[in-house]
Amino acid sequence: MFQKPSDLSSSEAAYLKKLEQFPQTEGAYALIQSARPQTLAFGLNDSPAGLAAWIVEKFRAWSDCDGNVESCFTKDEILTNIMIYWVTQTIDSSFYPYWDLANAGPLRWISETIKTWAGSTEVPTGFALFPKDLSTPPREWAERFFNVQRWTVMPRGGHFAAMEEPELLSEDLRAMFASSSIIAARHNEHSDLTA
Repeated sequence: MFQKPSDLSSSEAAYLKKLEQFPQTEGAYALIQSARPQTLAFGLNDSPAGLAAWIVEKFRAWSDCDGNVESCFTKDEILTNIMIYWVTQTIDSSFYPYWDLANAGPLRWISETIKTWAGSTEVPTGFALFPKDLSTPPREWAERFFNVQRWTVMPRGGHFAAMEEPELLSEDLRAMFASSSIIAARHNEHSDLTA
């Protein structure tokens, strides 16, 4: 069980409370995709209407559309996304990471946690937070685990930022990698390897 730090700020406490509520409000998809991925996949691969409903509901719920999915995505974008899954019959493979996550044993989680912690505070990190994403941690929470060099709170956007707000995301990525601290850190890392 996760032990909360005793020195949480009010924004960190609010963030963790929101995370605790996620399974009840938005987590059912993850439970079924992790517990019975193949059963769900058979149904969705057999029904174009079911597949469309499954995918469009996520676009609507997790984008910055205020309930009108076509304010963020064109019909062509939505239908292309659905059609790729339909024609290739690959909705099942999109569920595999959920199954893997739910079924990894304790040793796997311990080793992954150690890998995550080892060096994560040294690697220069940038965050682009889109207001309607599934998780929007406060900066002080991210700084507990990462070497935050860039922190951008976006004016709009959601979970599918690369599709929903590609210009905002790409500009922020360019700015992050152009910043002197990121370049200097990468240069020093490269110099250490070649010395």
